[in-house]
Amino acid sequence: MKKIIKSSLAVLSVLVAFTSCNNSEKTASKSGALSNNIAEKVYVAPGEHDSHYAFISGGYSGNLTVYGLPSGRMFKEIPVFSQFPTSGYGYSEETKPMLNTSHGFIPWGDSHHPDISQTNGEIDGRFIFINENNTPRIAKIDLKTFETTEIIEVPNSAGNHSSSFVTENTEYVVAGTRFSVPVPQRDMPIKDYKGNFQGALSFISVAPETGNMDIKFQILMPGFNYDLSHPGRGKSHGWFFFTTYNTEEASTLLEVNASQNDKDFIAAVNWKKIEEYVNNGGGTMMPAEYAHNVYDEHTHTATSTMKKEVRVVNPIDVPGAVFFLPTPKSPHGCDVDPSGEYIVGNGKLSANLTVHSFTKMLDAIENKKFDGDAYGIPILKFEDVLAGSVEQPGLGPLHTEFDGQGNAYTTFFISSEVVKWKLGTWEVLDRKPTYYSVGHLTIPGGNSGKPQGKYMFAMNKITKDRYLPTGPEMEHSAQLYDISGDKMELLLDFPTHGEPHYAAAMEANLIKERSQKIYNLEENKHPYAAFTDADTKVVRKGNEVHIYMTTIRSHFSPDNIEGVKVGDKVFFHVTNLEQDFDVPHGFAVLGQNTSELLIMPGQTKTSIWEPTKVGVWPFYCTDFCSALHQEMQGYIRVSPANANTPLKWSMGEDIE
Repeated sequence: MKKIIKSSLAVLSVLVAFTSCNNSEKTASKSGALSNNIAEKVYVAPGEHDSHYAFISGGYSGNLTVYGLPSGRMFKEIPVFSQFPTSGYGYSEETKPMLNTSHGFIPWGDSHHPDISQTNGEIDGRFIFINENNTPRIAKIDLKTFETTEIIEVPNSAGNHSSSFVTENTEYVVAGTRFSVPVPQRDMPIKDYKGNFQGALSFISVAPETGNMDIKFQILMPGFNYDLSHPGRGKSHGWFFFTTYNTEEASTLLEVNASQNDKDFIAAVNWKKIEEYVNNGGGTMMPAEYAHNVYDEHTHTATSTMKKEVRVVNPIDVPGAVFFLPTPKSPHGCDVDPSGEYIVGNGKLSANLTVHSFTKMLDAIENKKFDGDAYGIPILKFEDVLAGSVEQPGLGPLHTEFDGQGNAYTTFFISSEVVKWKLGTWEVLDRKPTYYSVGHLTIPGGNSGKPQGKYMFAMNKITKDRYLPTGPEMEHSAQLYDISGDKMELLLDFPTHGEPHYAAAMEANLIKERSQKIYNLEENKHPYAAFTDADTKVVRKGNEVHIYMTTIRSHFSPDNIEGVKVGDKVFFHVTNLEQDFDVPHGFAVLGQNTSELLIMPGQTKTSIWEPTKVGVWPFYCTDFCSALHQEMQGYIRVSPANANTPLKWSMGEDIE
């Protein structure tokens, strides 16, 4: 009997243990699933906000897109170097001047590298700058309004690629040229490239309060390709670093002829020394035609000014200002860690990652440890500036960013991965596949003295089967990683618009409380603004007809217009009288051969219409604004060119 009892107790114990174990496994499994639920990590509930903004370049779209992190939701496309029908940017008379250049009106651009303004080495969320690669330009976007407010053309440049990166107090935004060209431009044989072409490194000053830009000076460098760049920070503040390739100075079949040298260079530029030289009258004023376009937030109107000269500096005239750091091989990315000590040169054709030491660089300069020169610019000895190498971390290294915890993250195009490694020990800590060929990566604040960590996202170049097929052209992808732990964790894969080259990101609280919601009517200084329905009128000046129009829920004033003739040029100056957030109004008229307008509360915009046919043509609001949106319309009568129809307008009554 005792044996039976003991056996029963033993069986019961096993069952209890089994059940308990099973339940604990279920509990552990459940809690583990919840704690590691990737979908939860990127989920932002309705009505809640993302913790970070990401500003992703659009490449051949010419624009800049705004995403939330961690959700990956796209919130806005900011038009910069391209006409944009959604808002009428580049179509309205007020914004057309933004796209003027010395080559004429160019409504297309190739936007590459955004960078956020900084104060004391930390991003401050005031402005974001972005370059245009094809027709070299730098734009400034005001992050109060998320609108492009200034574009300056860069003369003596071509392929404005190693830009637009800002110094740690936004003293300068810098633009380096990818394609060296004759300076000044002239008719000459292409075969005479070597020794005759030059690369301009442009330092564009930024006014501390307004952010207004001006080209302070250009350094005329040897005719290499200046690919990417970053400023020094902390101990290396006052320096700027540019990768070069094609130190062979080849002019044809570059994939072969520009890959001959075992090492190319990182150009180290002491801009503080050159600034002092320029402030004391140094440099030469060179004739150069370039456009400077500025948008006035009070008149809501852009103006374009054609500049006629620029100050250029020959680096050999400023001893100690420019040095070359040998870097294997065809380096692309050039990245500086938050302390300013380490300069990472990512050689696309190198098996290793090369990291230079700023401290060693200064020592080599002081002790004249030179290995010859290139066009009079001293070349430092490779071994004397080398901090260390990350040995065989992957294939095709491109770009590096930093998390502020002593770690670096590098993309590898050929092996399609992101690799995490340790500054100082050069040890590889982690690697994660990106599945497709990856280009840039971004950490919020990663290009500053104080990275904001938590997230990193990589931007892929080839993503042919990541998403539902949409014909031959597919959107590129970004992949979001959590980097808060020892190992990277892939959280989200989301499509990006255009071709993302680089992105800038920051914590949302730097911007969202300062975001402008309306334009105050009291501050509207537009010369054609109408502030009440009583101010509306129609004025003829020869064959020009100017319509001072207001719009408010839910009517235009005036809403009936007669006396316009075929051949007239009709200017609709439309003022949105709303003073409530998120109540824009649209405007379009039948036969209009430009874009519609989108007018924000308190704003005035102008659209030109040149009627070619007799008739009565409707205009209407294109942006749903109220329950009576459909009723928000009017008519404009167009008579023959030789008619005597008097110019009249009305709202609420018939025109007699």
